[in-house]
Amino acid sequence: MTADRSGPAFSAFSVHEIPFSAHGSWFDISPVVAEKTYAEDLHLVSHQNGMHAVLRLVPLDSATGERAETRVEARPGLLSWIGATGRTDLAYESPDTVRLRGAGLPLRVSAAAGTLTPFSGTYFFHDTAAGAYVFTSYETGRRYRVTVLSGAVTDTSGSQALGSATRGLTVAAADGPWEIAVEELDTARPPYTSTVTFDKIVEAARNSFADFVDTVAPWRSSATPAAELAAYVLWSATVRPAGLVTRPAVLMSKHWMDKVWSWDHCFNALALAPGCPELAWDQFHLPFDHQDETGALPDSVTHSEVLHNFVKPPIHGWTFGHLRRRLGTPPGQAELAETYDRLERWTRFWLTARRAPGAALPHYQHGNDSGWDNATTFDPERVVVTADLAAFLVLQLRQLADLAAELGWPEKSLRWTRTAAETQAAMLDQLWTGDRFVTRGVDSGDTWDSSSLLDLMPIALGEHLPDDVSDVLAGRIEAHLTSYGLATELPTSPHYLSDGYWRGPIWAPATVLVEDGLRRAGHDRLADEISARFRALCETHGFAENFDALTGTGLRDRAYTWTAAAYLLLAEAHAHRSSH
Repeated sequence: MTADRSGPAFSAFSVHEIPFSAHGSWFDISPVVAEKTYAEDLHLVSHQNGMHAVLRLVPLDSATGERAETRVEARPGLLSWIGATGRTDLAYESPDTVRLRGAGLPLRVSAAAGTLTPFSGTYFFHDTAAGAYVFTSYETGRRYRVTVLSGAVTDTSGSQALGSATRGLTVAAADGPWEIAVEELDTARPPYTSTVTFDKIVEAARNSFADFVDTVAPWRSSATPAAELAAYVLWSATVRPAGLVTRPAVLMSKHWMDKVWSWDHCFNALALAPGCPELAWDQFHLPFDHQDETGALPDSVTHSEVLHNFVKPPIHGWTFGHLRRRLGTPPGQAELAETYDRLERWTRFWLTARRAPGAALPHYQHGNDSGWDNATTFDPERVVVTADLAAFLVLQLRQLADLAAELGWPEKSLRWTRTAAETQAAMLDQLWTGDRFVTRGVDSGDTWDSSSLLDLMPIALGEHLPDDVSDVLAGRIEAHLTSYGLATELPTSPHYLSDGYWRGPIWAPATVLVEDGLRRAGHDRLADEISARFRALCETHGFAENFDALTGTGLRDRAYTWTAAAYLLLAEAHAHRSSH
């Protein structure tokens, strides 16, 4: 085992903001027990079969037996409850096992609050064969086994009970520390044994994260102060393959946004690519593992559910172009051929299933298809032809042409190059008015513009746009720039909402796509300013799903991986520009 390199150097973070977890685990330790719902105590929260709080962990006052007053301190590798008379520590021994050790503070482990009937909730019993206590969760379909390693069980309640009985156990030690192991398992396994001490477990967990952050952000410095925490958000939100998740996956969060959506994954793949190429490759391809017979990607994938009710925008050609350049080892011919096939099928979906008869441009069927669910672009109608979709498809067509040429298929390359040119020409001819892009209703044929940043996303075409078009877009984009970043709706718009999802708040994916397009189009000053403001936003306000554009306050899910990935991408690029 390598020496512990971290010590106290890792920054502390709030478990109210970021769940405490470990790479590969499907559960975390957090007070967040449901969407926007915070419990008083920390819980073991599982993300198998959805988000479910399973166990409540409560340090007790040894004198009164009541809940002890403690402060919670979390750093990568170690979570602690610290009270006036003692402390309790928790660390991950493996993705499915945590160890807890305490002195001076007994610990109550009980079933999380909820509806408890003979057919739901958590069943509790003493498993004499394993020498342990077991909580069987109806909601997660898993068991949670508690084995006492030192100390003693001083109280149990609700063993074998049905209905609404309180159930759980208390562990304590008269002299010295107590220690337990808590495992998440399917049905059965041999009794828990371990020869590894708690301190060695902490050391291994810290070193595992240290290795990760060193590979993902070797460029970090005092000028990129949030890089370590951004890496932790990605590391701790990664789960091992299970259920419908076919590869190691970075969930969007181990709060309630515990899925892989079919465009969010692109930003995580890009951030991971230089240091963790295999994990990055898995992130890119995971939704494609569930591509349907039409070529469509699912809306989202998680442990027990694949949703096809919507799709997400075709940014995958843009992503793969960047991914290839960022991977430490270039993909081989077989990998390129597989990716070509998947991208081709995804592109043909848009060219067939999403083009009306005789139409040159594809359409969305709902705002959700764009990823910008409720953007004001979709207020008049939802089934619409938009310029952002055309632009992303052009980039994907160009990537297919490049791949076909590299794979030795010149006729396919020429065909895709021609289709890309035709699609871009149609976008400019049908949707560009000379000073803005408009949206067109598929049913009505009506056109309109909005104050949404979505209307300006064709800037993602970068160097492929005519200069006069990119100049106008850059000027309009700058009007969206607040002190904290790019507002998704103009703050002067009557439709602006501070917490209006895509009707105002700052979002990471829009920031990355716009910054990249501006830079490729030669608008470096504006790209630099957008990057700087977003980096400062994350350094001050963390990695929320989105942010209030006028105050910078983090909104919604507060530990979102694509936000952390966006910070890493922009910080890395800034560090490299600064060094040169």
